[in-house]
Amino acid sequence: MNDVIKKETMLNHNIDVVWNAITKAEEISTWFIPADFKAEPGYQYTFTSPPNEKGCTVISGEVKKANPYVLIYTWIVGDTKVETTVKWELEATQNGTKLTLEHSNISNYPGETAIAMFESFNGGWDNCMAGLTTYLKQEVNAG
Repeated sequence: MNDVIKKETMLNHNIDVVWNAITKAEEISTWFIPADFKAEPGYQYTFTSPPNEKGCTVISGEVKKANPYVLIYTWIVGDTKVETTVKWELEATQNGTKLTLEHSNISNYPGETAIAMFESFNGGWDNCMAGLTTYLKQEVNAG
């Protein structure tokens, strides 16, 4: 089973604008899920979405690393107690910012659940990246 989801995108925005969008609770809450989040190692965060068709309403974890342009945190869905890892990495480019997202350790889920979670996360991160891109274009109005 593939254990790592990797998404890359080029954004026509300054690296600090993108960093703020993925690390500040008020911005994350606008384009992703309502968040109690601080980009500080050791911070215990919670994302709480309204009930949806997949039933996923709470995601929690701990920020492991948050130094300029690399953000790593654990990712625990609902009451599963299964820990996976999310890593955001930003790189300044001539035309903006290259964003790389990796979600790993999905094989920590048992058996067929791991396959289902991989598929769910993969589609979810596609939606997330689209939401971030739209947010940056419309809300930040920087591109």
